Amino acid sequence: MEREHLGSRLGFILLSAGCAIGIGNVWKFPYMVGQYGGGAFVLCYLFFLIILGIPVMTIEFALGRASQKSPVKLYQALEKPGQKWHLHGYAAMAGNYMLMMFYTTVAGWMLHYFFYMAGGTFEGTDADAVAGVFGKMLADPAGMVGFMAVVAILGFGVCSIGLQKGLEKVNKFMMLVLLAIMVLLAVNSCVLEGGAEGIAFYLKPDFDRMAEIGVGNVLQGAMTQAFFTLSLGIGSIAIFGSYIGKERALLGEAIHVGILDTFVAIVSGLIIFPACFAYGVSPDSGPSLIFITLPNIFNHMAMGRLWGSLFFVFMFFAAFSTVLAVFENILSCCMDLFGWNRRKACAINLVLIIVLSLPCALGFNICSEIEPMGAGSTFLDLEDFIVSNLLLPVGSLIYVIFATSRYGWGWDNLRKEANQGKGLKIASWMRFYMTFILPIIILVIFLLGVNIL
Repeated sequence: MEREHLGSRLGFILLSAGCAIGIGNVWKFPYMVGQYGGGAFVLCYLFFLIILGIPVMTIEFALGRASQKSPVKLYQALEKPGQKWHLHGYAAMAGNYMLMMFYTTVAGWMLHYFFYMAGGTFEGTDADAVAGVFGKMLADPAGMVGFMAVVAILGFGVCSIGLQKGLEKVNKFMMLVLLAIMVLLAVNSCVLEGGAEGIAFYLKPDFDRMAEIGVGNVLQGAMTQAFFTLSLGIGSIAIFGSYIGKERALLGEAIHVGILDTFVAIVSGLIIFPACFAYGVSPDSGPSLIFITLPNIFNHMAMGRLWGSLFFVFMFFAAFSTVLAVFENILSCCMDLFGWNRRKACAINLVLIIVLSLPCALGFNICSEIEPMGAGSTFLDLEDFIVSNLLLPVGSLIYVIFATSRYGWGWDNLRKEANQGKGLKIASWMRFYMTFILPIIILVIFLLGVNIL
């Protein structure tokens, strides 16, 4: 079967960025910036994105393009006879399933909240009532499963149409709308009375605050955020490398995706912080920021129902772009592994993903007594820990060692593949860094994630 290819470079960049841009950009990045000294954290984050995220993304793109296979099969095309690198391919495939076991539920929350906001559920409510809506949503098993299933049906529905006509076309439209809505929301927040204080808090480097928290803690936070923001390590990015031609060198393409990902993260803060300061609300962390703090703000804002509805459209698109990209990865793995056509792979995986996502969706209600990581934890916490703290860093480490080592694919092959076409290229002086230093940084992130360091 001839491999499908994307129709345009823009489609490739937006799809790769769509995979990287997720909910973490929108609520975790702004919160961390606020906690870790504003603009000082942003500078550290950009530094780590350049030295850590961009090289690993370039490697994933190169492995995908050279093999012309999905993550589950790419090693077989590139490894030497008798080697066992391909065993990681199965772990990468499993990682994509594990990610979607909780991400479909969280994407469902965003869609649910759009309907709440557009339907006027929050109008006239006080802070306690807004908090109650979030608790009520989590406690409703039918709603949780229903919205998760809608996300899965929409996702596989788009992917079943085909790579160019379905995934590329829908994602291109969705990402461009997402970027337009973001800019509109940011401008609206920044012109609020008192919003300038929020902008200063967010972007002005506060080195005293950085010293108070500890320079080491700030660097660690920036390093882990720069790594996790790009969804590296389970082949979610490699798949799009297999769908593009040789016209462009891959380091430059990785930089474009990194810039887009960072733009979304930074503009998210420009939406949230000025609004929080304008209404005297403390910018909280985690789910409460999105689902409790912001609805309260929109309640007090002129045309708040419209702005709130737009915000949750943006949030859903940010989540759904990742869902589409990872679904495509799963489908490609199944088509390569079992020889299924696209429609059959979509039908089987739709049922599979809905069933696999049930523990997460029901973990807040019917199965809430099961606390897999100790008191107060849910299936979402366990699944997120396995993906974020184990599969992503270990997977990235394996990709880097395989691509740069003479016991794997090898530096010369990597550089030759990555440098084909126009654009920024990997230089020979980068060899020592990418072969020896980069794996050590990723290993440190892994050890930090499992609390060994």
